[in-house]
Amino acid sequence: MSSELKRFPMTGLFLEGRLRHDLSEEERVELESLVSRVEIHPDGHRLISRGDICDHSTMLIDGFMLRTLDSGDRRYGVSFHVPGDFVDLHCFALKRLDHNIECVGQAKVGLVPHERIAEVMKEKPHLARLFWFSTLLDAAMHREWIMKLEQLKVPQRIAHIFAEVWCRLDMVGLAFEDGFDTPLTQADLADMCGATPIHVNRAIGELRKSGIADFNRGEVRICNREKLENFAHFEKDYLYGDGALSLRQDGL
Repeated sequence: MSSELKRFPMTGLFLEGRLRHDLSEEERVELESLVSRVEIHPDGHRLISRGDICDHSTMLIDGFMLRTLDSGDRRYGVSFHVPGDFVDLHCFALKRLDHNIECVGQAKVGLVPHERIAEVMKEKPHLARLFWFSTLLDAAMHREWIMKLEQLKVPQRIAHIFAEVWCRLDMVGLAFEDGFDTPLTQADLADMCGATPIHVNRAIGELRKSGIADFNRGEVRICNREKLENFAHFEKDYLYGDGALSLRQDGL
């Protein structure tokens, strides 16, 4: 466990690998104090449904979450969340969401009352700006997903998801040298790629056969990261970690 997590067990991964270095000690203490309640939810639990009136936002402490939209009898995954993400911070401004938030595997979350966020907006403008950056980061990832859905075939879309999740878990110290573990299923990947489960099954077989990635019982293993990223046309700049858009040496 990192020293940040030991000191701040509920919020120690927030903006890790991006702008956490720009948080002052006072801001880190303040951020941790914002969590009023911790909850653990099972796989598939819908934390927020489209249109629900919300009086709090959610910090993902452990586990994974998926933003989804329902259309007809289908569910579509529109973004994925890893520990340290302030999943629905924009709900503070909107008071409701136009999509759903669901747990992928068991998830531990910290609830932050909107009244406390309002205090931050009024009294701590730098921390408020970092919150704003967090929501803008979500938007950057949404844009990338939209573009890749139009550019790539299903095997490449899946490879892009693997490359992104691996990179994001790397940032927060939860990845392995050769990949990562995830409770995502083939059905989840189908919803995230706009494909059928059968098509996804074939695509995963293609990735395995070509030596790009192996996905089995929640384990994603990659022999050659460069090969995966080239196949997926993955460029990590939009994650604002390393790369041309890196903020690690800058501040807000």
